[in-house]
Amino acid sequence: MKIVVCIKQVPDAKDVRLDPKTNTLAREGVASIMNPYDRHALEAGVCLKEQYGGTVTVLTMGPPQAEEVLRDAVACGADEAILVSDRAFAGADTWATTYTLAKAIEKLDGYDLVLCGKQAIDGDTAQVGPGLAQRLNIPYITYARKINECTREVIRLERMTDDGYDEVEMDLPALLTVVKEINEPRIPSLKGKMKAKKLQITTYTAADLKADPNCLGLKGSPTQVARVFSPEMRGDRSMITGTVAEQVEQLFEKLEDCLS
Repeated sequence: MKIVVCIKQVPDAKDVRLDPKTNTLAREGVASIMNPYDRHALEAGVCLKEQYGGTVTVLTMGPPQAEEVLRDAVACGADEAILVSDRAFAGADTWATTYTLAKAIEKLDGYDLVLCGKQAIDGDTAQVGPGLAQRLNIPYITYARKINECTREVIRLERMTDDGYDEVEMDLPALLTVVKEINEPRIPSLKGKMKAKKLQITTYTAADLKADPNCLGLKGSPTQVARVFSPEMRGDRSMITGTVAEQVEQLFEKLEDCLS
């Protein structure tokens, strides 16, 4: 089985900053990590490889420094790593990102299953997984919480819903986005770290992908941030103290004053 896991290097949540000039995330000088949900997708891929055999290829689009998360992924059990990197990709929205990732996956020597985290913590759109499946013209399931069985032809799993879960069967090749409930990511082993350090990472540029320049980066992004600003504080604030009963009484009086 050939498994592809899409991962993303994101700014550490506690250090997130916005560049008011470009209206994009400021990444220089900010600590970066592997998107937490993608760690669960990686673990799911490695577990499938261990159970059913095959290979796991990790793929990320980003600047050269994104190589760090690829090596981290290899240390956790991935077999191959591909960095999709070119200045032409900068500023891509989810539409341009799915186009670029699809071109990169199509360049591989086939695949049976594509795994993604349910969303990235920097954008929180949850659009890349489904969008990528549409680009690749394959079926997909979002919010996978448990994989019950997987063969070369079909996968059976549980999909999380608001009030429980659905049991789903889907033909392969296909794409899944996973939630954190699916597993507990492993800690990299010493052997894995040594392998990751020596691994030769493949890099794809826009030219390698034979991509349409009009579909890449900011130029190929139909959605763009027009303005970034911090909302101004509005209204007065007051703290309610006392016992629960006293706080309820105070809150009731304040709401009554607002409605009168």
